[in-house]
Amino acid sequence: MDKLASKSPEPGGGSVAALVGSLGAALVSMVSNLTLGKEKYKEVQPQIEALLKESEKLRGEMQDLIQKDTEAYGSLSEVYKMPKNTDIEKTARTAKMQEALKKACQVPFEIGLKSLDVAKLAERAAEIGNVAAVSDAGVAVLLAQACVQSAALNVKINVNSIKDESYNKETWSRMEGLLKQVASLEKSVMATTYKKLG
Repeated sequence: MDKLASKSPEPGGGSVAALVGSLGAALVSMVSNLTLGKEKYKEVQPQIEALLKESEKLRGEMQDLIQKDTEAYGSLSEVYKMPKNTDIEKTARTAKMQEALKKACQVPFEIGLKSLDVAKLAERAAEIGNVAAVSDAGVAVLLAQACVQSAALNVKINVNSIKDESYNKETWSRMEGLLKQVASLEKSVMATTYKKLG
């Protein structure tokens, strides 16, 4: 948190997106753990076990992406330091820059993909999880929404500097699809949450 607050450019928004996503997955795990072994929920124990396994796997993947985003930005920073005095140096730097930008774009895109998984798991947690913890399933879907929005901002800033138009068009189009899907899930999970809260 201290490094994030400092003037160091990394970790930055991409890592925060992954952190928020991992918190969402952790809340799904919490709802699952609060439902496991409860007599009232004996009918859904196999589904809850499966949900916990998935949310824990996802939490681990999101945690890895916190570091991956920092590394991707670090690689990009190295390219900025490359010499650009001659035409040969400029050409080499530009080629490396485009390669590094695509890597820097890919990580938040992956975070966006996984945010959809967090939202889907939050939906299941809200539907079958312990009603006493349904508010946590609601928070999980809100975090998935914050995660996908944050990931989209990081994808957008990178595609703005990438010269490969077809890559940009395809990546951004897929990102927009993720934004719509997560927004739709957020709406339905929040409705379920408030309904169960009474």
